[in-house]
Amino acid sequence: MFATGSAAHALYEASDAAYHLRELEDKLQRCLATLTLHFQPIVHAGTRTRFGYEALLRSIDRALPHPGAILDAAERLERTQALGRNVRAQAAKVIASAPAERGLMFVNLHLLDLFDKQLLSPFAPLSKVASRVDLEITERTSVEGQIDLRYRVAELRELGFRIAIDDLGGGHARMGTFTPLDTDFVKLDMSLVRDVDKHQLKQRLIRSVTQLCREQGTQVIGEGVETEAEAQVLFDLGCDLLQGYVIARPGPPFVDPL
Repeated sequence: MFATGSAAHALYEASDAAYHLRELEDKLQRCLATLTLHFQPIVHAGTRTRFGYEALLRSIDRALPHPGAILDAAERLERTQALGRNVRAQAAKVIASAPAERGLMFVNLHLLDLFDKQLLSPFAPLSKVASRVDLEITERTSVEGQIDLRYRVAELRELGFRIAIDDLGGGHARMGTFTPLDTDFVKLDMSLVRDVDKHQLKQRLIRSVTQLCREQGTQVIGEGVETEAEAQVLFDLGCDLLQGYVIARPGPPFVDPL
């Protein structure tokens, strides 16, 4: 009887887990069907003139309430490739129709997207505008074959893409798989940027990063800047570019004038 009860309980748990996965799949499908992109300006730290924009994932459907929830669902359901292709296709349409004066467009790239053969195709929608695109790689997950990944990044650069390490210092991204030698930009995570004007340790860490990157010809972007005090300290510490609410909030392409 005990064995029968245990088996029944295990069967119930399996059934319940399958139900929740189906529910999550339905939510993800609805979000993918209503996917849209907002764009947030990136500016030169010293002059505040426009350098480019980051394309940010949004969905009209609120089943998954924020971009992080959409990414988490895609990872759990092993649908990161479908999500990545959707985002890149939409970004390509916007970039192709935008005047060159809009500058460089930063498009997020999940580490697992590097295994997508379409990404490396010269005929893919985003590849056709590669010279205007920087791919931001976030290490949200650990994968094996780091040497192979660096080769893939080299192939992307041959197609004309520029590369950024995204969210450096945020717990996911680290200079392990990639280094400034592999990238054109390093984006500081907002956890480092927040209240940087009040924390000497953060200032020392950022100064070390900017000095290292400058030696390699890599530009540093302070991300998530919300106050003028943060912006000024980041500029003083050697950040080349700034992004955040103190500059502008994300919006549809393109609500800000040229």
